[in-house]
Amino acid sequence: MVEIASPKARKRCAVYCRVSSDERLDQEFNSIDAQKEAGHAFIASQRAEGWIPVADDYDDPGYSGGNTERPALKRLLADIQARRIDIVVVYKIDRLTRSLTDFSKMVEVFERHSVSFVSVTQQFNTTSSMGRLTLNILLSFAQFEREVTGERIRDKIAAAKKKGLWMGGVPTIGYDVVERQLVVNETEAAVVRRIFQEMLTIGSPTQIAARLTAEGITTKAWTTQDGRVRTGTRIDKKYIHKVLRNRIYLGELSNNGTWYPGVHPPVIDQALWDQVHAVLARDSHARSVETKIRSRNDALLRGLLYAPSGERMYPTYSRKNGRKYQYYVSKSESRFGAPGKSYERLPAAEIEAAVVAQIRTVLTSPESVAAVVRQIQRSGSPIDEATTVLAMGRLNDVWDQLFPAEKHRIANLMIERVDLIHTDELQGVKVKWRELGWDALIGEFAPGSVGAELLEVEG
Repeated sequence: MVEIASPKARKRCAVYCRVSSDERLDQEFNSIDAQKEAGHAFIASQRAEGWIPVADDYDDPGYSGGNTERPALKRLLADIQARRIDIVVVYKIDRLTRSLTDFSKMVEVFERHSVSFVSVTQQFNTTSSMGRLTLNILLSFAQFEREVTGERIRDKIAAAKKKGLWMGGVPTIGYDVVERQLVVNETEAAVVRRIFQEMLTIGSPTQIAARLTAEGITTKAWTTQDGRVRTGTRIDKKYIHKVLRNRIYLGELSNNGTWYPGVHPPVIDQALWDQVHAVLARDSHARSVETKIRSRNDALLRGLLYAPSGERMYPTYSRKNGRKYQYYVSKSESRFGAPGKSYERLPAAEIEAAVVAQIRTVLTSPESVAAVVRQIQRSGSPIDEATTVLAMGRLNDVWDQLFPAEKHRIANLMIERVDLIHTDELQGVKVKWRELGWDALIGEFAPGSVGAELLEVEG
């Protein structure tokens, strides 16, 4: 009796193809076609062993082998897990992956679902231990080559940065990129200088960001090399901190945390940088408290203004249609409301302007200056006449740049009280000047003092 050999069990074979670049894919016969043809020819040569191709191929044109983020590869692994494939066929091992770690994970998936792996040109089969060892060695060299290539690219970038060349990335506000070099954008550079200068005068990144946002100023807007427009976004305090700590504005470029002199011009000078970073080095809580005090909208005449009846006037405000209106009201109105008021409320801007006009007259009028000099001399202060004249002139120059709280403090040094005059013949204000306090005020704004330096900083 003659025995008939049973036919070989069918083995479903999937051909996986990949190329890293999109170049020449539009040609009539490209690398993907070549890989696919070699894979199917190998399957045909194993027909006697029961090998048959599956209906679909798995092609990843234009994808790197350094990771597994490839649509066809994901589809292949999904079909393996669904047990639709018995053998995976590739032209070369590195077509599947260049990463030893990724390949190890794939081999685990293959073995878990009894799937073999075959490389057409390298004649490897993962069903044998020797085949697995050889594949691991080969992939180790592939990974080594990839890492060496990456190191060469990184070294090239580092060498270019050390020479001051821009090597790509998102350009920073204040500069444009022209032929791999940073060129100052004057409009944006003015914003950068303003941020640094306001850090000295305002001291609050949050308030600086709010001011820029209110004026419609955004982060860097730019166009990529392929023509895509990146619009600017709202500036917040984190962005302000980033700008303040970016040494690129000193004309430097960074590589791996080390800064090197660049070929681009600086936007700010070293002195301004040092001043700002001295402020940043201070405790953030202390800076926050100081900023709140300096920015407090303290009414100029708080505690100084009196109604014709002798009743003290208090500052208040109201809001209408989003606007804030400030007033001074009598003590009775402040306590009991409008029905109990003894005097009409006064717009703060008008009454304060009248008092400021008198302050400026005192600071600039020769007669007033002479009277102040005499008063200081009577008090026995060592401040001489020339210093007094110069200090009063400095205070007049810097007045408009002072914060509200500082104006209020200085007004209290100069003024004892402000009385409203309201008769049939006359309406106005009467300022009673203090006899004491002028020597302290003059001392603040004398040459070399803090007040005198404030004029230079604010200007």
